[in-house]
Amino acid sequence: MYHLVFGKGQNCVVGNGLGGTSLMNANVFMEADKKTLALKAWPPEIRSNVYGLDKYYEKVEKVLEPEAYPDDWPALPKMKLLKKQADLLGLGERWQKVRQTTRFKNGPNSCGVEMKASELTGQDATGVNDGSKTTTLVTYLADAWNWGAEMFCECEVRHIEKAKNGDGYLVFFAWHGRNRGHFKANLHGDLMWVRAKKAVFLGAGALATPEILLRSKALGLPMSHMVGQNMSGNGDMLAFGYNTDEQVNALGRPFPSPYNPIGPTITSVIDCRNQDNALDGFVIEEGAVPHALSHFLQVMLDIMPGTSEPKEESILERTQAALARYGSRFLGPYFKRGAIAKTQVYLIMSHDSNQATLTLQDDKPVLEFIGVGRSDHVKKLNLLLQRATEAVGGTLVHNPFFALMGQQQVTVHPIGGACMSRDNTGATGVTNHLGEVFTGTGSEVHDGLIVTDGSVIPTALGANPFATIAALAERSVEGFCKAKGLSISEEPNGLLDLFGEPQHCPPRCVPARRRERMDFKEEHESLLEANEVIQCADEIKAAGLGFTEVMSGFIHFDTNLKEDSRETYQLAYRTAKSLCESARFFLSVQAFNTTNLLNSSQHRAMLTGTFACPSIPGSPFMVRRGEFNLFILDNKAPGTRNLTYDFDMTGVNGRKLHFHGYKVVDSSVALAPFQFWRSTSTLFVTISEHVPGMCDDLDNEDAWRRGKVIAKGMMHIQPADFMSEIMTMTPTGSNLLKKVISATSFLTYFTRKSLSLFLAPLTPLQYPSPTYNGFINNTPPDQSIPIYASDGVCTRLYIWEPTAYPENDPANIRNLFMIPGASVDHNIFALPTIRFNAVNYFTRAGYRVFITVHRIGQLMIAENNWTTYDARLDIKACLEYIRKHHSPPHSSPDDDRKIYTIAHCMGSVAFSTGLLDGTIPASWIKGITCSQVFMNPIWSAINLAKVMMGPIPLDKLYTFLSGTWFSCSTSPSDGYLQCLINQLLRLYPHESRREICNNASCHRTSFVFGRCWNHENLNEATHRQIDRFFGGVNMRLLNLLMKQGKEGFVMKNDTEDFENLVTPENVEKLRGIPFLLFHGRDNAVLSPESTERTYEMLTDAFGSSSTSAKDERGDSVDNDNNGCDYKRRVVPGYGHLDGWMGRNAWKDVYPFVLEEVDRVVRGEHYRFEEPHDKFRAMVEGGELLY
Repeated sequence: MYHLVFGKGQNCVVGNGLGGTSLMNANVFMEADKKTLALKAWPPEIRSNVYGLDKYYEKVEKVLEPEAYPDDWPALPKMKLLKKQADLLGLGERWQKVRQTTRFKNGPNSCGVEMKASELTGQDATGVNDGSKTTTLVTYLADAWNWGAEMFCECEVRHIEKAKNGDGYLVFFAWHGRNRGHFKANLHGDLMWVRAKKAVFLGAGALATPEILLRSKALGLPMSHMVGQNMSGNGDMLAFGYNTDEQVNALGRPFPSPYNPIGPTITSVIDCRNQDNALDGFVIEEGAVPHALSHFLQVMLDIMPGTSEPKEESILERTQAALARYGSRFLGPYFKRGAIAKTQVYLIMSHDSNQATLTLQDDKPVLEFIGVGRSDHVKKLNLLLQRATEAVGGTLVHNPFFALMGQQQVTVHPIGGACMSRDNTGATGVTNHLGEVFTGTGSEVHDGLIVTDGSVIPTALGANPFATIAALAERSVEGFCKAKGLSISEEPNGLLDLFGEPQHCPPRCVPARRRERMDFKEEHESLLEANEVIQCADEIKAAGLGFTEVMSGFIHFDTNLKEDSRETYQLAYRTAKSLCESARFFLSVQAFNTTNLLNSSQHRAMLTGTFACPSIPGSPFMVRRGEFNLFILDNKAPGTRNLTYDFDMTGVNGRKLHFHGYKVVDSSVALAPFQFWRSTSTLFVTISEHVPGMCDDLDNEDAWRRGKVIAKGMMHIQPADFMSEIMTMTPTGSNLLKKVISATSFLTYFTRKSLSLFLAPLTPLQYPSPTYNGFINNTPPDQSIPIYASDGVCTRLYIWEPTAYPENDPANIRNLFMIPGASVDHNIFALPTIRFNAVNYFTRAGYRVFITVHRIGQLMIAENNWTTYDARLDIKACLEYIRKHHSPPHSSPDDDRKIYTIAHCMGSVAFSTGLLDGTIPASWIKGITCSQVFMNPIWSAINLAKVMMGPIPLDKLYTFLSGTWFSCSTSPSDGYLQCLINQLLRLYPHESRREICNNASCHRTSFVFGRCWNHENLNEATHRQIDRFFGGVNMRLLNLLMKQGKEGFVMKNDTEDFENLVTPENVEKLRGIPFLLFHGRDNAVLSPESTERTYEMLTDAFGSSSTSAKDERGDSVDNDNNGCDYKRRVVPGYGHLDGWMGRNAWKDVYPFVLEEVDRVVRGEHYRFEEPHDKFRAMVEGGELLY
């Protein structure tokens, strides 16, 4: 609460807190004398009408209700001693009781706040807690609160500037809450702000107001050069009459004896202001030292040299004085006969030279008083005090600063620094007679910028300035109201409950503009939600926790950075760094209920602070009631937890933007401490336009995507800032135990989640879920047809009708046949766990989609030792069905009856065997898109190693140990061998830490086929339920796959010698069929050579390699052989199966496949036009851009 300012020449003590210095003043209400008000330093409106201020004194009296110490209350020794001293000095007629704002009766004050009578503790200077101190907190501020004012503590105003768009001012302040002071470099640099649309009333005090104005002036707000000049210490002097002959009892006690009270801090005064020269006037007041300083006073008065000891004392008197001193030393300051108990406290107010100045050096205020502690006037006052003290047998001791710090006095009444001008221009003052700040040296003022504290007083008053400051403030407010046509209500308050609700809540002005009304509504709803959270926590006395964080980095302002990918953020970061587009936020996180923070799925807390990025118009931005999420599950990537920051922010230009940032903690941190630090300290940031209502649903993690992106980049935590962040971590609660539990719970949760990611390979395996989760796009077929192959085996064909037609004409519907790979079924193309799957994509393009589930897919019959060569019969049967039931009549051209086919992996291999051996006529096929492989399967390095390892092939070993069927699904109740395999597969090698997971089914799939995806391309729902989309593999099929992948060509398996089907004669059968072969660059199942070799064989067989060229996308193209095209494409960032099952396959893979299908089926010049459906809406709304 105390703010001690060391100046040059004089020191100041002022109060910090809601209520200012009135919290620690001595409550004295003393009007300025008329001669002082008539001094030339005052503006003519005051000095020419010295009685004009009386009505404002009366207004203040009605509020503060000052009264003198009652005659019928106990006599006070210190008051009696001062009267005696006045009589001894010949100033008895000038002694009087002071009027003070101490309460001497119980009951509500003028503003309706319940008060109590003083207990006469002498503790007023430390904020007495007996309910008797009438401060601005329980009067003016309580009244303002009751009439709708909002108050915010721990806010240090730094400067003011004109609003850049529109009227009013921006008030920038440093918020000291949430231990933000630990970030010393940011506290005064990253400022929060509030916009004052009409007026700013500065009441920060005579030290802080000039400091604010000086800084505002330095930052461009024009004003008088007199800011910080003509300050005064009000002629204050503090001294002690040590060890007198009288009992003084001037040492405060929290619980004094009713028979020996201390009294209020000041109760009487020797008023010597009525002098011929007003500058010779002064007052001497007795005082009391609060209990908190009692022992300091004992030591101080013992070691401080006295300026004058009593003269001509007898030996007995000297002996008594010495005994009193030793009594206080050994028995304490409260020893009744001790020296301290007989010490009088003096406080003098007089007139000094008003030559003090306040300047800014290194952005810090420097206070310098000239000619205060050494002036002749002060020496005369010291002589007067010496006489008064010696007259009662005491020793005069000056204040500790006077002797210890170069004879410097101390003042508790600094005034001036934004003085009223004596000629109503900025040439001689900072404000006019109403406290309005001048814009320069002329008479023009800043409309609505008004100073209402002691800094406007242009000269020392020679008395306590409390009453005069309040009267001038009343006058300034009245002047503003008259100028603006406002009226001040005189309606009295009822009895106030300061812990309840105010009696008056004035209606808020609803803006006229539509956009402003929407912002107003959002702000109001946000406030209600925050208030509800706080009230709920308060009602159950919940413990909370908060901390403050600073992150800095570089953010590039560019509206074209729409991709939500690591590469995009890194590119934006590098670009911004090269352009010096720095960014920083200074945010405080507060959870009001730690239990909810840790147990709710969103782990939500509230954000408040600032964001600054000079390259974004409107910076700096204010953040209020944002959302922080701690280690929430990332549904878009398996095994990933995110720390997210989502908030709307308002710029100084009134522009509202949205900030979305997230830290990604995934499997890459496993057993890698430095990577763990990088992940938890790197924030990927997107700044977007604010869309009204975008944050209405707090559980919608993709709401931020609705706004137009304007900037992207990355931010980091610096190690030094991280240490400061730890220091700011503070639990809240109603008692110490709750605070300890809150902090312990949070740290336990944070540690547990961190270790579960850091030690991911060692955590318990994740087994298949018994329930369906995340099926957000269920895509059931329109028909399910049993298909019987020529050997009698029954499989399934699923059919989806188109959802849109080219040119809205059903005649433009075309057939599209899709073949999944081994161990899977139609769900890889109709995946229910992603929002936009391949079936959705092709049916909306006007295709009737057919998907076979063949005998090596996810069917029960797959256990019957079928192979890819056998599955060709199922594919042929499906083609026959399509040609018979869904093709144009036989009279149509044969080309119209051909079917375009998309085949994946071993489905593609099975398809190739049927075409190569003639089982499937090539004349039935319009074109082929081969995903990952066609007729030249070549294993990746790790799969090839598995084929060649050990003396016994793995398929033979497994058959010997567990049978002919290997299931990709598993459970904890499986046999010992399967459980052992599950545990051993933890050690399965990975090319990257990002591919580490603890999903047992994923491990088994990777073991038998190789890693089928880049984990970052799958979402959590797909990965968590991968067992639902994979069946298994029989050992006969696996043996054939091993041979084919090792040799590099497809084979028959109906004979002992596994005949090679890739012969020139068989390849000739493929003439005239357009091919698109695509391969995931990160494919860990099949080598890129699989499609490359096929591409080369086709171009060698049907076209000259010298005519091969590159199209505009860089794809290999051969346009020989009657326009028949062969294309091969490598897809960066994708593996094997994620090209179909990946959450972003809709934009990375499907489009170029559809483009090729349309080109072959509908013609070179056909261009697909997006239908207006829900998928287009999701794309345009940004809901799929992740």
